[in-house]
Amino acid sequence: MRDRLNLTLPVEMITRINELSERKKIARSAIVEAAVASFLSPDAADRREAAFARRMDRLSRQSQRIERDLGVTAETLALFVRLWLTITPPLPSDGQAAAQIKGRERFEGFVETLGKRLQKGQSFLREIPEDVAGTTESSEAASPVEDR
Repeated sequence: MRDRLNLTLPVEMITRINELSERKKIARSAIVEAAVASFLSPDAADRREAAFARRMDRLSRQSQRIERDLGVTAETLALFVRLWLTITPPLPSDGQAAAQIKGRERFEGFVETLGKRLQKGQSFLREIPEDVAGTTESSEAASPVEDR
């Protein structure tokens, strides 16, 4: 049994329905019926919700990895700077020019090595086990770098 329903739609939507009807050789009412059935189907809503949940889970895991990597990177930099500032003696003024030249050479070597590692897909952050990010402050306090 079928019943008639009169409805109003935006002109651009009717144009799209007409174009699809002509292209697929399907009645306009069949197109609208299929669209309404899809919209009212509980399966469609469940599939959309499941797809959204999977996507949100994936985004959450990516966000957690980014947060972990950022924390590791910041801590690595902080420890390096602390160590460098602690053990690097001040240079006499007559040795600063040579030290600057040597520093540029070392930095160029560092950048070259970093570029090679990144081209190979190697990453320092991937070498760190996942459970390292969960270390406690007490284990950080026992770090030998902290004692210097």
